[in-house]
Amino acid sequence: MNDISPAVAELTERTLLIVDDDPPFLRRLARAMERRGFEVQVAESAAGGVAAARSKPAFAVVDLRLGDGSGLDVVATLREHRPDIRAIILTGYGNIATAVAAVKAGALDYMPKPADADAIEAALLQTGEGPPPPPENPMSADRVRWEHIQRVYEQCERNVSETARRLRMHRRTLQRILAKHAPRE
Repeated sequence: MNDISPAVAELTERTLLIVDDDPPFLRRLARAMERRGFEVQVAESAAGGVAAARSKPAFAVVDLRLGDGSGLDVVATLREHRPDIRAIILTGYGNIATAVAAVKAGALDYMPKPADADAIEAALLQTGEGPPPPPENPMSADRVRWEHIQRVYEQCERNVSETARRLRMHRRTLQRILAKHAPRE
């Protein structure tokens, strides 16, 4: 495990708020974090995350782009209610500007989706110098590509033509990819 500071080690309260507007991902992550000993509360919107901030969770995992607002606003509100909160931002739309904005809003880390529960737990609990060690079993590049294509496909309401346009790929190529099973992790 990563180096854990005395402040984190002494923190017996393992309350975690997860805010994400992707219900299947939200359920999977909530179950995985419960198995890791967290008391999990979930919200599917920015408004729900802001409302849940009143419960003052010790940890938070917040999606950057939510249907009704920004995860940065949720993190800022969480920080107002509990200045020592350990929050991370997850996003499928990573770039340097939003990473900087996330840190300025009070997030400890900024992780690309899809992120697995082990990496999220390590980011929440990690306080040592430098970045955390690489994951033991990272997803393969093919699996990361597959997950990204599936996420964009769902965001385009399963419209193949729109998905192909946004991914800048030929429609028939996308259809062949969608017809195959997900690659192994």
